[in-house]
Amino acid sequence: MYLKRVDGPRQVTLPDGSVLSRADLPPTDTRRWVASRKAVVVKAVQHGLISEADALERYALSAEEFALWRSAVEAHGEKALKVTMLQKYRQL
Repeated sequence: MYLKRVDGPRQVTLPDGSVLSRADLPPTDTRRWVASRKAVVVKAVQHGLISEADALERYALSAEEFALWRSAVEAHGEKALKVTMLQKYRQL
């Protein structure tokens, strides 16, 4: 079995003890961004699995969009990434 050479770690251990690997990341051609997929990308960047620049390039995200995801998770948790909750959390 051959492993593809990648920059950075192949997996990271999160503070809750779970393991996040590159295989857990959403596909690069993702068009429908549900809250769980957004949360995985934010966790991967926060814990050093991939760099922010790599995430922006890989998923064709703008820096502003990713910053909104990150701040929503930091302020209110993963629930804030749901489209139905955007208005509620932006008012706070």
